Amino acid sequence: MKKLFSILAIAGLFVLGTNTVNANANALVSNLSSTVATATIVIQDETPAEEMTEDKGFTQVLKEQFIQGGAGFMGIVLLCLILGLAVAIERIIYLNMASTNTDKLKQQVEDALASGGVEAAKEVCRNTRGPVASIYYQGLDRAGEGIESAEKAVIAYGGVQMGQLEKNVSWLSLFIAIAPMLGFMGTVIGMIQAFQKISAVGNLSASLIAGDIQVALLTTVFGLITAIILQIFYNYIIAKIDGIVNDMEDSSITLIDMLVDHKK
Repeated sequence: MKKLFSILAIAGLFVLGTNTVNANANALVSNLSSTVATATIVIQDETPAEEMTEDKGFTQVLKEQFIQGGAGFMGIVLLCLILGLAVAIERIIYLNMASTNTDKLKQQVEDALASGGVEAAKEVCRNTRGPVASIYYQGLDRAGEGIESAEKAVIAYGGVQMGQLEKNVSWLSLFIAIAPMLGFMGTVIGMIQAFQKISAVGNLSASLIAGDIQVALLTTVFGLITAIILQIFYNYIIAKIDGIVNDMEDSSITLIDMLVDHKK
């Protein structure tokens, strides 16, 4: 009888212990499941933000920074960039159209002078575009009045053509100078506003003046970017003009020599 009670007691303790262990295990699993679910939700919430940050391109960042800089000075700097690029593109197109193969033109004029005289050479110049051909035409047109008259015509018309080549280039240099000045002015105004806030509040707080300082620095950055872009175009245009002017001077000397030989 005692053995029966002992067996029943041991079985009861075993069942009770098993239930307790199962309950603790179930609670542990439940806690782990909720922790994993919470971590998954947090990761899912944070992942789009990271992806959105990574997906921002250079253009989007530049646009946001431009808007943060304020519409006042940033708009004027942008206007300088647009007008400067318009002038630069117009000059580049004009200079490329004004460029000609001067060696080929010299040979054609020389052959026309030898075979058909001055009128044939003038016809060649009329059918060729560019300032060199125009200078040749003016010199040939005055060739009947003498070599000195032809030389004066070439020099005078060369100055006119040089003025046409340099047309509107001064505006481009003006925009190059104005853009960084406007940026620096925006910086100074932003710093003044920041110090006004400090004096009004009475203490120095980074969060109080951070916005004004950011605006001030952004205007300077965009002003310098505008000046750098326009300066590159300006240097290219000046180099192109210098090359055409050198061709004009060399061609003028060659034309006078051809006229002297033709008169002989």
